[in-house]
Order: sequence, then C-alpha cells, then structure tokens
Amino acid sequence: MSHPGPKPRRGRSPPGRVLGHPPGYGFDMAELYSDALLADGPILFVSGQIPEASDGEIALDITGQTRQIFQNLTEILDRHGAGPDHLVKLTYYLRHITDLEDFRAALLECLPDGHLPAATLVEVSGLVHPRYLVEIDAVACLPRDRG
Repeated sequence: MSHPGPKPRRGRSPPGRVLGHPPGYGFDMAELYSDALLADGPILFVSGQIPEASDGEIALDITGQTRQIFQNLTEILDRHGAGPDHLVKLTYYLRHITDLEDFRAALLECLPDGHLPAATLVEVSGLVHPRYLVEIDAVACLPRDRG
C-alpha cells in the first residue's frame, strides 16, 4: 500500500530491522505496525504529544489532531537529528474507537512510506483537555552519527 508522507532523510541510518507479522496475520490494523522492530542506536523517549499547535489552536476532528501531533513530534525528532523514519514504537490513545478509520487514514499520511513502527492502540475515557481526541507517545532510535 502506498501513501503520501515524509520520506526517509538522506544520510541518516535507518533505526533498525523490522520483524514483520507472521504469515496469515489478518487483523486490519496489522498493516499499520510491525510486530517488532529491532533498534540499534541511542534511544529517544518522547512524552505524549497533544494535538495543540504552538498558537494554541486545536483541530476539531481526529484527522487534523493526528496531523498536528505528527507535526509536533517531527519538530522534536528534528531537534535530535532524527525524523519520523526513526520512530520504533508508538502508543496511540484514542478518545473514541469510532474514530479509528479516520485516524488510520491520517496516520498513513503521517508515517513515512513503508515505515511501520511497533505500536499499541488504546481507547481512553478522557485526555487532559476535553477537546483532545488523541494523544501519541513515541520511542525513536536516533542515528548513531547525530551531532
């Protein structure tokens, strides 16, 4: 499956080797994550990212909120010499599991083509702000040669 999204950056080593799904693995979400990812390099743990822009704006829908979270996350990764292609583990906290289809579509736009971090998705009864529909925390494997 091909989708638009950030491409891996030149000159950066990939985070590790993807250990994929066993043959016959059939759950629909399986195409959005890897069963395991072997990482080799410094590890960056990123706290839960919220769907709020630097100007305080919050998108009203799951698609806009997911995109904003990945923009926030990408800015953090960039400060550490990495990008979305260095993500090895993501945890998604959704307020409403009924948003799953739209969340998946937005997620595919945000992840680099073919890059599938290990992941966990949890439906929660609430987040820190009542307008938040999603929060995402992350683990990234930084390039060994980062400055």
